[in-house]
Amino acid sequence: MNDPRFDRLAELLTTHSTRLEKGEHVLIEAFDVPEAFLCAVIKAARECGAHPHVAIRSTRVLRALVDGASESGIEAWAAIDEHRMKKMDAYIGVRGSENACEMASVDEASMSLFGRKYQKPVHFEQRVKRTKWCVLRWPTPSMAQLAGMSTDEFEDFYFRVCCLDYRRMAGAAAALQVRMQGAEQVHILGPGETDLRFSIKDIPAVACTGEMNIPDGEVFTSPVRDSVNGVIAFNTATIYHGVPFENVRLRFENGRIVESGATVGGERLNDIFDADEGARYIGEFAIGFHPHILDPMKDILFDEKIAGSFHFTPGQAYEEADNGNRSEIHWDLVCIQRPEYGGGEIRFDHETIRKDGQFVVDDLLALNPDQLG
Repeated sequence: MNDPRFDRLAELLTTHSTRLEKGEHVLIEAFDVPEAFLCAVIKAARECGAHPHVAIRSTRVLRALVDGASESGIEAWAAIDEHRMKKMDAYIGVRGSENACEMASVDEASMSLFGRKYQKPVHFEQRVKRTKWCVLRWPTPSMAQLAGMSTDEFEDFYFRVCCLDYRRMAGAAAALQVRMQGAEQVHILGPGETDLRFSIKDIPAVACTGEMNIPDGEVFTSPVRDSVNGVIAFNTATIYHGVPFENVRLRFENGRIVESGATVGGERLNDIFDADEGARYIGEFAIGFHPHILDPMKDILFDEKIAGSFHFTPGQAYEEADNGNRSEIHWDLVCIQRPEYGGGEIRFDHETIRKDGQFVVDDLLALNPDQLG
């Protein structure tokens, strides 16, 4: 018997996230995902009058393909997938993995080559810019372990989080979008010597409420590229390119990362930040507010939406909120500011808009967990 939660999520992806219309083509790319869920998405797409196409992937196979691949091999692979992506009006990427660290053994040179020659043309240039797209994880025992939950408990959490009323969230997030678009200076204070200042003047703000990611719950913009100064200490562990990092600390001068460290993974930081010139500059600043995501689980699509968090992203800026920074990397680093994680404060133009993870100005109170949840 089909799990009814599959149908609810498939309906959300096709009618809200990608807003499929009659005659449109949608690519469903699935990494280690049950066939029953793919069938549910295919059915939901056809109920919209769309034409579904499916690419079934394996994270373990992906590692084998990337590790030691030649430039010409990746270019041919990218050309094939880019051609298909150009035929699509929409994209749904469902990404599961039995091992969250599957890519850890791949050397940085191979990951960099994959980023430049495959990810950039197929996804950053074609999929992100020219399709209606949504990316989500799939619940696995590996993810349950990272979250510190049993498999059944995590699955219940996953579907509760993913099937939130995102239309209601959109109404509340609109006020934060207006606030960010009208602000000039941002000041972030917190533990670990966090004292960071930057400008967001004249850079658009984008509310994310279930259209491009599931789960969702953030408003993002980007700093003026050379305006970032100060220190930021991140308190959320993360995995990037299959490598774990903890307690990443960055110091900025005129937008550029000039000093970095971490209690775990610190020896790999310079490899990442030296990938290209843009890797040492910030491409995104976002405030997260999903009411049911409270603790980190080393999965960025969840962690960047944590209630009371923000993320600050070395690397590529999104076209919708563009500060001109270009890079093959885009690494969302998350800091949680609720009291149990040390607290903290975000100020726009000298006014405190959020303190210790709670919005404190009248127009943003609807984004607090007791309202959104």
